[in-house]
Amino acid sequence: MRNPPFTRQIDWSSRTSAAIWQQSSRERERIARLYAHSTETTVSITGIRTPQIARLEAVLFVADSPLSSRKLVDAAKLVDANQCHELVEQLNELYDADQSPFRIEQISSGYQLLTRPEYSQWLDRIHQRHVEMKLTPPALETLTIIAYRQPITRADVEAIRGVQSSEVIKQLMERQLIRIGGEDDSLGRPFLYETTKAFLQYMGIRRVDQLPNFAELRKGGELDPAVSEQNEDETQSEVNTSNAA
Repeated sequence: MRNPPFTRQIDWSSRTSAAIWQQSSRERERIARLYAHSTETTVSITGIRTPQIARLEAVLFVADSPLSSRKLVDAAKLVDANQCHELVEQLNELYDADQSPFRIEQISSGYQLLTRPEYSQWLDRIHQRHVEMKLTPPALETLTIIAYRQPITRADVEAIRGVQSSEVIKQLMERQLIRIGGEDDSLGRPFLYETTKAFLQYMGIRRVDQLPNFAELRKGGELDPAVSEQNEDETQSEVNTSNAA
């Protein structure tokens, strides 16, 4: 199990961390107890995590997908969503100060601990996720059209691409990057396709309007509110489940 880097020295009565390490085992235990009993509301100083920040960091470290503020508050025993946001900002400040390879980003409707882009070439050597999720040019083209023009019918996608797209759309749905968001009012009431929460995670963004040049490429002005809040039903479901418990 890897641990986040802690490169800052801890200053106890002007002693360096090296000097502390040379103290007896009993003395180190005493210092550890003093720190453990410090108040949880104390503001974190450089290189040191308060218990609340440490719990939040631990939860984000083990999570394999973005977690909402509600889930982080429950898991890390925080006060509320506002405190969660403040602690996330403090953690990012610590990562920046330590030149850490990690950073917490807001993706879709939650927060996720990620590695910085400059380390991707090394991580790709041992992680096969990008290989598994690599899209073919036709799939990427179709996904781009749906992302910028959603909600959109298959016929409209094919009109833009100039080729039949049912098989590509099926593949994108199997990867859960798009979904059926409703039916069009036109003849035959064809399905309308839109992107999913998994698409936002794949792109590393919170909302679809954060896509490059979205305002210029978006057809018909503002995005349909039903699409911009495409995770609202999932969030409401979480709330209902929490209330039921």
